[in-house]
Amino acid sequence: MDIIDPSSYKNKTNECSDSTVFAAIASAPNASSHPHLSRWFNHVKSQSGSEAPAAAAEEDDDMDLFGSDDEEEDAEAEKLKQQRLAEYAAKKAAKGPGPAAKSMVTLDVKPWDDETDLKELENNVRSIEMEGLKWGVSQLVAIGYGIKKLRISAIIVDELVSTDLIEEKITEFEDFVQSVDVEAFQKL
Repeated sequence: MDIIDPSSYKNKTNECSDSTVFAAIASAPNASSHPHLSRWFNHVKSQSGSEAPAAAAEEDDDMDLFGSDDEEEDAEAEKLKQQRLAEYAAKKAAKGPGPAAKSMVTLDVKPWDDETDLKELENNVRSIEMEGLKWGVSQLVAIGYGIKKLRISAIIVDELVSTDLIEEKITEFEDFVQSVDVEAFQKL
């Protein structure tokens, strides 16, 4: 048997297809002298039955492996999907909004020096009022060399109040406050 040069069998896309080479081979190659070619020939022959593989490949191109052949079923499934989405949205709207997200914030307010009146500092901090802010307990914590800082907690509604806003309001008391740090932040 003569060996066929696959480059001489080019199809429209300038590629050598299995079906073109398969059609050019008149009989099955000798397995002892050309084992790989024989295996390929048997494989291509088994894939297409008696017809050439090109016809099977063309049929496969038209087949949608992941879609449905019946468009009515697709439209029906889409209609059912839209109905379920509408029911879910109505159920969610009837339930109403959930509870507001709240957080507990503990702030460390540091004074300028040991002569700063910490009672006045605490009164100034507690004078900050806004919707969604509720001040909690406070304590004086020793830093060192007789200097103490004010540690104060607050409960905030996350949508209405941010920690940056609180820190900004506290640092407006420039005569009393050196800096403000978030010591702890917990979601409730």
